[in-house]
Amino acid sequence: MASGKQDKAKGAANQAAGKLKEAAGKATGSGKTEAKGKAQQVKGGMQKGKGDAKESHKKQR
Repeated sequence: MASGKQDKAKGAANQAAGKLKEAAGKATGSGKTEAKGKAQQVKGGMQKGKGDAKESHKKQR
C-alpha cells in the first residue's frame, strides 16, 4: 500500500500529465484527447486527496 506522500506525488504527476494532454487535445482539435486529459486531472486530484487523508489520519494517531 502506498504512503500518503506517494499518493500525493502520483496525484500531482497525474494532474500535470492531464493538463498537458488536455492542452494537446485543444491544440490539435481532438476532443477525445482533451477529455482524456481532463479525466486524468480528476484522477490526480483524487489521488492527492487520498494522500492528504492518509497523512491527516497518520498525524491524528
